[in-house]
Amino acid sequence: MITFSGKTVLITGAANGIGQAVARKMAALGANLALSDINAEAVDALRKELSAGGATVSAHRGDVSDEDSCESTAQEAAARHGGIDHLVHSAGIYPERLVADMTKHEWRSLMSVNLDGTFHICRAVIPHLAPNSSIVNLASLAAHRGSHSHAHYSASKGAVASFSKSLALELAPKTRVNVVSPGIISTAMTADLLQQKGQALLDATPLKRFGTADEVAGAILFLCSDLASFVNGETLHVNGGLYIA
Repeated sequence: MITFSGKTVLITGAANGIGQAVARKMAALGANLALSDINAEAVDALRKELSAGGATVSAHRGDVSDEDSCESTAQEAAARHGGIDHLVHSAGIYPERLVADMTKHEWRSLMSVNLDGTFHICRAVIPHLAPNSSIVNLASLAAHRGSHSHAHYSASKGAVASFSKSLALELAPKTRVNVVSPGIISTAMTADLLQQKGQALLDATPLKRFGTADEVAGAILFLCSDLASFVNGETLHVNGGLYIA
């Protein structure tokens, strides 16, 4: 049985989608939670919901593109909960733009969140990580097979996967670092994509359905748990067979 009783989990992008699903599952399994999101009101609402259910939860307004914000979030979470056992970094953005039309500002804006943000939050938590801790970063199907009209997103997630492998080498044996690469998951982030290309993507997926945030959260919980105690530097694909590595 997986349990996170007595463990502290810092989750970025916690206010919705996959991050929110991870928070709810972790709370149900006894974790103490530090929830971070750029939407302070939404993340505090989740804090209140989970606290009402008996979980120990703190909420932090965090902008992963800002290194000072990440440092503050990590320090506040560690001070509030006595350290950090697991980081689940799910904050990210998914704008659509053809490379031919993309501005330098649009490229840098996405990289500042998806790639720089991964560096900022991972570096910030390192001094606060407990023994036998773990980090799970979120990549994407796009990191491995590209994505039409999302080249900047694809590039950022490919870099996240590569960065995580290097970090796994640096932080071992104290901390394991792994990646989850979701496929087509039905969330607010993918709503436009599903409206435009949903049927074609469904036809190409062997399981003939889209994934849920809860299913991705299940993979993340596995990688954080003792069941994955000898898994380090790996990428776990959750895509219904749309991409088979």
